[in-house]
Amino acid sequence: MKKYARGDKNGTISKGANEEKHRGVKAPPKSALQPPPISNNPKVARIEQVTDPKTNSSDDNGKSCELTYGSYCLWQQKHREVMKDAMVKKLKDQLFVARSYYPSIAKLPAQDKLSRELKQSIQELEHVLSESSTDADLPPLVETKSEKMQVAIAKAKSVPVVCDNVDKKLRQIYDLTEDEADFHRKQSAFLYKLNVLTMPKSFHCLALKLTVEYFKSSHDEKEAGSEKFEDSSLRHYVIFSNNVLAASVVINSTVTHAKVSRNQVFHVLSDGQNYYAMKLWFKRNNYREAAVQVLNVEHLEMDKLKDNPSQLSLPEEFRVSFRSYDNPSMGQFRTEYVSIFSHSHYLLPDIFSKLKKVVVLDDDVVIQQDLSALWNLDMGEKVNGAVQFCSVRLGQLKSYLGKKGFSHNSCAWMSGLNIIDLVKWRKLGLTQTYKRLIKELSVQKGFNIAATWPASLLAFENKIYPLNESWVRSGLGYDYKIDTNSIKTAPVLHYNGKMKPWLDLGIPNYKSYWKKFLNKENQLLSECNVNS
Repeated sequence: MKKYARGDKNGTISKGANEEKHRGVKAPPKSALQPPPISNNPKVARIEQVTDPKTNSSDDNGKSCELTYGSYCLWQQKHREVMKDAMVKKLKDQLFVARSYYPSIAKLPAQDKLSRELKQSIQELEHVLSESSTDADLPPLVETKSEKMQVAIAKAKSVPVVCDNVDKKLRQIYDLTEDEADFHRKQSAFLYKLNVLTMPKSFHCLALKLTVEYFKSSHDEKEAGSEKFEDSSLRHYVIFSNNVLAASVVINSTVTHAKVSRNQVFHVLSDGQNYYAMKLWFKRNNYREAAVQVLNVEHLEMDKLKDNPSQLSLPEEFRVSFRSYDNPSMGQFRTEYVSIFSHSHYLLPDIFSKLKKVVVLDDDVVIQQDLSALWNLDMGEKVNGAVQFCSVRLGQLKSYLGKKGFSHNSCAWMSGLNIIDLVKWRKLGLTQTYKRLIKELSVQKGFNIAATWPASLLAFENKIYPLNESWVRSGLGYDYKIDTNSIKTAPVLHYNGKMKPWLDLGIPNYKSYWKKFLNKENQLLSECNVNS
């Protein structure tokens, strides 16, 4: 637990303050001079004094806000916000009360006129609130409607009615309101999940237009730069993606910051649905002197892949909530998004059988510096150069990893930026190890998806070469509080999390780092409103 220095327990007052007291100036009480006691409860935030001793304001009741340490009314004055829906809330309250009285009034034959008046006011307010969520949406003369409703409610309250009926109706309305709120909460969660899991309409439009144009135009069988695709002396980058613009941003940002681009080769592995759109896009767009190869995972014809799933699987992301590893007794939970290799990544040694080393980039990263230094790393006997994520250790995931022997202090690792030694991978048979772990863990978990990420962590245990943490700044897809300076200086930005930069739900402060690598002059982007 972080410790803070406490104030002097004796609350001593300086000599100058005593002299002021003797001259007839009233000295502040000790409680105003001392910092407040620090709570030992870790859930209680530390409050620092920010008020000026000369401050003299008043709260809503007109009481003076003089120097009082931790005064709520001073805080209230400083953080006061103008309510944008005050009238809307007032109308909702009136409607709530009117609905509770109306059934009882409607049963009284002598109150037909009041019953009609209440019913009309209720219908008017229901119509107004169906089209308004803030005061700015309210129609003219809404004040008159509110006053009319208030008069009707006052009349209803003056009529002798059976209180039990009103009480029952209030409870009924309350239950309905609670059910409605619960429905909207679940609907909101569903729509949020749907939004983050589906491709934006503009991106879908772009993929369709590219696919249609691909089949309308003629194509050379030989791709530009194809002689580089199997040249192991060059620097090869692999991207798994079904998102045309995401893959384009990764490549564009990489070559933009590269000192030399002619020795760079990018291999984009996509699925059948997006393959032709990818082919046309990377044929029409140049990335300096770099070569780009697009492969359809579903059409790869290799004997070694016949036992593997033919569908593309993107890097897996898992939301992990955990207590602090160093101080678990505090009881505070943190949530992180850990990205890991998927099934398709374990095809790399077979797909690129003539290559010795590749750098694997997720399609939700942005490169901000030259990556040449990665190719000069001596990883020793390690296979995968990755940023370790020691906030999550294997010991914290033991319930997911099964009862197999592993080091509890081993750190998890992240995909996003990985340098892979394919020669050592083949020598150690890591693909076969992964398949075996999948089978073993599937028996325990009951289905393959739950076994994917623990199998990846265990397959690469003790085979990770830890890259310096400064290489990658992760969390841009879920953390709103990342320091701007750390974003600007990081070689690689990783938008791990649900709020990807191409989604409307993406964190606004981080979108600009991604968007600046879009080809905004492309006509198709304008036609599909991608830049809007």
